[in-house]
Amino acid sequence: MTAHDHQVSLPVHEVRLGGAAGRLTGIAGAIGVLGLLASALLGFARADSERFYLSYLVSFSYFLSLTLGALFFVLLQHLTQSGWSVSVRRIAEGFAANASMLAVLFVPLLFGLGSLYEWTQPEHVAGDHLLQAKSGYLNPVFFFVRLVVYFGAWILMSRFFFRQSVLQDRTGDPEITTRMRKRSAPAVFVFALTLTFCAFDLLMSLEPHWFSTIFGVYFFSGSVLGFFAVLPVSAFFLQRSGRLRGLVTTEHFHDLGKLVFAFAVFWAYIAFSQYMLYWYANIPEETEWFLRRQTGEWTAVSWLLLVGHFIVPFLALISRVPKRRRGVLVTVAIWILFMHWVDLYYVVMPHASEGRVPLGLLDLTTFLGIGGIWVAAFAHRLRDRALVPTKDPRLADSLTFENF
Repeated sequence: MTAHDHQVSLPVHEVRLGGAAGRLTGIAGAIGVLGLLASALLGFARADSERFYLSYLVSFSYFLSLTLGALFFVLLQHLTQSGWSVSVRRIAEGFAANASMLAVLFVPLLFGLGSLYEWTQPEHVAGDHLLQAKSGYLNPVFFFVRLVVYFGAWILMSRFFFRQSVLQDRTGDPEITTRMRKRSAPAVFVFALTLTFCAFDLLMSLEPHWFSTIFGVYFFSGSVLGFFAVLPVSAFFLQRSGRLRGLVTTEHFHDLGKLVFAFAVFWAYIAFSQYMLYWYANIPEETEWFLRRQTGEWTAVSWLLLVGHFIVPFLALISRVPKRRRGVLVTVAIWILFMHWVDLYYVVMPHASEGRVPLGLLDLTTFLGIGGIWVAAFAHRLRDRALVPTKDPRLADSLTFENF
């Protein structure tokens, strides 16, 4: 009998959230609702709806990126038939399935299109030849249709892999693993196209005179890095609550640390490549985007991203030792999650606040609002499900996995 044929018996109390699911759902959900209510009051009671929509877009894009990072992780593990990651894959499946919740949370942004995107305003389009040339793509109706396609694809993919994985917990059918592997290949192509164009639509079109063919990869690299940081943080706190002990080992944390390190370097490579190409071309319509971010207070944010998003995690994780020390790895991961938010803030806010970093209470309340609901949806989804795929045929390989 091979390891793939071996059925692993796991203690129920270590693989389920149990009563913690209800408490976490209630607390996180309450924080989310109160955060969104506070955001609405701060934004509209002060007649500052544009500021509300900008902060909401930053927070929405942040949690959307983490959700897409989770979906990519799931697809990648099935595509490569990875055994080591089975113990942590259910966490990714749970977060990826938040795509349907985020589709609902996108609705408020539909009411703010006129405040966010100048290409939705007829008077701007009428006086701008470039916007007129792009109006076949940048128009509210086609924008909405594309968003429906994006979210429809993400919801279908995330639900399929989550439901198939949970079904295997009940039936133990190894053919389900084969089915998910076969679906993962075309799903990766759909994922790449939808994420890229969504990045163009939601973020790059905030400044429609500027364009970058690498921007989709830039958003992808931040999304995946962000979720690779979420995984060790989630596993760490689940273990602190008495769950996943012995199921997610130091070896798993080590490999998660490798992924965090690799994508920190990849993000820096893509960010530098985008900047370098525009710098040496020195074409006004292309350098305008970076000029805004190297003026006034935004200059300090640019340096913060260079140091905090790349140099700090690079130096912190380049050695083998920190990757195997859970406290150190989790600390670096939390720092990366903060820097990922700074990165998206840096992408969105200079569009409406040149020379000044407009940090305010709205940025916190929208983050807590969407983040609270994001965590609550995850906890609610896994309330009756195991935290690991208990009958995945590769689970035995994952539990005995060792780094060399």
